[in-house]
Order: sequence, then structure tokens, then C-alpha cells
Amino acid sequence: MVQTAGRTVTVLVTWQGERLGAVGPFEVATPRWHDVGPVAEQLEAELGVPALVLRLVSVEGGEDGRGGHVTYHAEALRRPVIALEASDATLSPDALRSDWATPEGLRSALSWADDALRAAGRPAVGPVEQVKTWNLSGLYRIPTGGGPVWLKTTPRFGACEAQVIELFGSVDATLVPTVLAADTAGRRVLLDHVPGQDCWGVPEDSMLSAVGRLVAAQAALAGQSPAGLPDRTPQALIGGVRALLAGEAVQELSADELARVRRLAEELPGMVKELAACGLPETVVHGDFHPGNWRSDGRDTVVVDFSDSYLGHPAFDGLRPRAFLSADRWEQVREVWTQAWSAQLPGADPGRALEIAEPLMHLAYAVRYQEFLDNIEASERIYHEGDPASELRAAIASAV
Repeated sequence: MVQTAGRTVTVLVTWQGERLGAVGPFEVATPRWHDVGPVAEQLEAELGVPALVLRLVSVEGGEDGRGGHVTYHAEALRRPVIALEASDATLSPDALRSDWATPEGLRSALSWADDALRAAGRPAVGPVEQVKTWNLSGLYRIPTGGGPVWLKTTPRFGACEAQVIELFGSVDATLVPTVLAADTAGRRVLLDHVPGQDCWGVPEDSMLSAVGRLVAAQAALAGQSPAGLPDRTPQALIGGVRALLAGEAVQELSADELARVRRLAEELPGMVKELAACGLPETVVHGDFHPGNWRSDGRDTVVVDFSDSYLGHPAFDGLRPRAFLSADRWEQVREVWTQAWSAQLPGADPGRALEIAEPLMHLAYAVRYQEFLDNIEASERIYHEGDPASELRAAIASAV
């Protein structure tokens, strides 16, 4: 059972490379480990200077990314005047550590954002507020005279978010947030604030407009192969699954589960051909198209978080909301999606595409989650451990 209470937190604090000691343990009401905004707030109150969380060091207890006793590493942005409790916890280097999870990388990102905002005529008017950090992104809110701006940092194995936003924006500027600045490496982006709320449980049907508008944009982008966008087309999935089944993910499967996955992998080329026969084009895929990445103010809905985007089959986006919705709501979303594609391509069979694509989608997520595990530091693997095997089980279940 997923723990829904908060978490107990201890923070190991450094300043410009000097280890100062530990703060805590103290209680945080929100349970999710990557929700570090409340941790940073409490830490500043304790230290008397601003400090931001860099990364997760260890977890005792908790599950599914929530609860337990979490130890973080944080960097003080100014040297505290108070003495901290001594701690013998280890802060080890890791070659796979995210840039923003290091003191130097964090300070570099904040400095870049400050310079970029000044160049854009939107200088900061207050201190940065940390919202989230983990191996997949760092997210920070920066107040400006023209409203909040969001600094987002993304990993080496993520898509260049500014590039994908530009692609979708070229066919529907209202579908995506406004990019104020992006660095040349494609790993930092400044986004203008999108009014409204994330669409978790939102009852208004205005949120459903995101589904049809994404379909229209994907239809318009079909046939393009943007440079730098990962190739995760169904054909490429065949090789990805083959490599996955030769690795660590299968160690968590029972003998029966492994045999069923291997049979599914053998059937994959035929399934890929059957999916292609449904008539939907390969195009730019959002990659994590669920209500938490739709923002609505009751009138307009904007899609956010394109760091998992790739070149692939749009049915994977069509299926993604299902796990996050009630059965009735999913039926609405499915109907909107299929009707939208039928309007774009009258000869296609989008309903059949969803049926065929479901096990393929789970296989694709299994491959992607293993990519996460292969590219993140040891202490943060806890966020994704078990995910590839879980998706493999979902693939064989949906293929029945």
C-alpha cells in the first residue's frame, strides 16, 4: 500500500564545497521525495540563509517515491552563521550525477537564468523558489515584474524541451508554454508561467481540448524527422526490447513471466506491421501525455513537460492518460482521441491502433525506464527500480 502521510527529513548541508553538518530530522507534510519545496523552506528557516536541495542521498522506509525517512544533500547559497550538528553520513561523488544536483551545477543554472532574464527584459524581483528536484529534472520558480517564470533543468538522456516546444508551437502556438530562453546544450529552459492548474481530477471538459489539439498538431508534424529527437518508433522498439531482455530487468520476473515476455518479443515484428496498417503516421510524440501535464484555467488548456518527447507512434500518447483516469473519464478521452484522428485521416483506424499499441506502449516504457536506471546515479535509482519489470508485466497482461 502506498504511504500517504508525509516524510521525515534530514538534510546534509554544504557551502561552496565545504561540509557544514546536518539539519533535522524534521517533519514535512507532503510525502513525495522529489517535492523539495517544503524542505527548502524549512531549511532556510533553520539556517537563516537560503538553501536549495541538490539530491536524494538515502531513504529508510517509504515506497513508490513517498514517505519514510529521507536524507537529502543541500547547498546553502550563503554561509550560515549558526553551527550545525555533526554528521558521519557519506557524500560520495558519482559520475552519473545530474549537473543541477551538484553545488557548481546548481549555481551555474541560477546564474544563467538570472542573466537570461535580464537579457529578456524580465529581471528577477525576488529570490528563486525551489519546487522539485530529482534525476529527471530540477524545477524552480522565479518571480519577475511580469509574473512568475520557471527554470527547468533536464538530463542528458532527455529531449531538448525548447526544440520540441518550438516544433509543436509552429503548428499551434496556444498548445505549448512560451519559451523565454534556452541554453545552447538544450538542458536549461526558462518558461513563462501558464495560468490555471494541473488537470488531476479536474471535472471541466475544457481539459479535453488538449487531446484533440495534440492530435491536430501531431498530424501536422507527421513525416518530419527533427534532428536530435530520439527515434522510438515501433520498428526501433524491436531492438530496444531485445536489449532489455538481455539485461537486469528480467531478473525480477518469474520463469513464467519471462517466457511470456519472450514470446511477446517474438511476436513484436508482426504487431508493428499490424499497427502500421491502422494508417496513423509516425510523428513527434509527447512521451508523458497525462492530465498532470495538462494545465487549464477553465477556458484554455496548455500541454507542458516535453522532456520525454521522441519520434514515434501517436497511439502511445493516446493510451498514456488511461492509467491516470477513472474508467468513465478514460472513455471520454479515448473517444475524443479516436474521433480527432478519424477527422484528420478518414481512412485510418485509430480505435484498432489503441488496441494493438497497448502492449507495445508498455514495452516502450520498460525500455525507457531502464534507460533512466542506466543513466542516473546510484542513490536515485530508488525512484525507478522495479519499473521496467512492472511495465513488462503490464505488456504481457495487455497482450492477452
